[in-house]
Amino acid sequence: MDNTDVVIVSAVRTPFGRFDGVLKEIPSIDLGVMVVKEALRRIQLDPSEVDELYYGTCIPAEYAPYLNVPARQITLLAGFPADSVSMTLDRACCSSMTALRLGFRAIRSGEASVAIACGAENMGNTCHLVEAGNGRWGKRLGHIQMVDILFELGYGKKGFNPVALDAGEVALEFKIDRAEQDNWGLRSQERWATAYEEGKFKVGEEIMAIQIPQRKGDPIVFDRDEPPRKTTLEKLGKLRTIYGSPTVTAGNAPGMNAGGSAIVIMSRKKADKLGLQPLATVETMAWDAAEPKYMATLPAKSINKALSNTQKCIEDLDLIEINEAFAAVTLVSLKALAEMDAEKYSALQEITNINGGAIAIGHPVGASGARVTMTLMYELMRRGGGCGAAAICGGLGQGESIILQV
Repeated sequence: MDNTDVVIVSAVRTPFGRFDGVLKEIPSIDLGVMVVKEALRRIQLDPSEVDELYYGTCIPAEYAPYLNVPARQITLLAGFPADSVSMTLDRACCSSMTALRLGFRAIRSGEASVAIACGAENMGNTCHLVEAGNGRWGKRLGHIQMVDILFELGYGKKGFNPVALDAGEVALEFKIDRAEQDNWGLRSQERWATAYEEGKFKVGEEIMAIQIPQRKGDPIVFDRDEPPRKTTLEKLGKLRTIYGSPTVTAGNAPGMNAGGSAIVIMSRKKADKLGLQPLATVETMAWDAAEPKYMATLPAKSINKALSNTQKCIEDLDLIEINEAFAAVTLVSLKALAEMDAEKYSALQEITNINGGAIAIGHPVGASGARVTMTLMYELMRRGGGCGAAAICGGLGQGESIILQV
């Protein structure tokens, strides 16, 4: 241990909601305020102690009605002093892990001693758009066409493939067929159900409870993930593929979800000064990119890059979390990490997403990078310690990873 270590001292997320679930009318900015306030409350940290806040979100059409600079809005709404500094960033699904890496860099460089990395998304709350050619510069008389920005997440407008298409095709290149992806989707649901019954996703650790006001009656207390569902391989096998993908379906992919997550990091020296017990040490972080088609390989590429920063190898990891943007992503990256060795591939599956992943939990894109990080951390804590890696891919061939020691 070293005073220059970067440590996690608080980490929390909301339960994740379905596309059309109880969170559907709550702006992502409000979800961001909730998790930031709760992360600070848990350690009784005054907002004035926070040097920098980074906020990841990647569907501007959702927060558009609340204008811009959502990170700045969140800090002010959460009670931070007016001289607090913050930044909103969009690196697709990597965004909140990228936020964590920027805070990690700031602390490592000595420019900050305390930082918050957070992210939120409410995909079901996304606006339909009227483009300028149809609206502001458009028709004087007649109907106006609206655009659903969630369809293919807009990638097709500039000629890029839907990410589900790329992921499915690359999975087949790696000899991972539809049946294997459906099996992983079922595994995710079953592992989450077991973990929930064992009390692993409970309020006070990874999860916070939130109250959702109702037009009539008492508010709803929302304290567990909404997306998980019971299914069977037979049901999964009957689902149609989506967006022209050869393998990806709604059953081996997550939904379009809502939720927020936040992590407080600081130097070990600062944690000691404040009397805070570190939950984990951030050993290193790494990011990477490749051809957009090969997005599914980016968690593996970024984990390998992070491992090389620490002179560790894949066998040194006790646990792995890889965000299930699709089952194809997790399986392709595991096969890449195994260097296509069947025995090693099987062994890596046994330590990956052991409590289920985004297919069950949900994938509110801006919040997911921080979510996989804290899911990994809390499981390592339950086991009494160890070393683990978390990684996530992002649209158009991006990746991010972190190595934690507990």
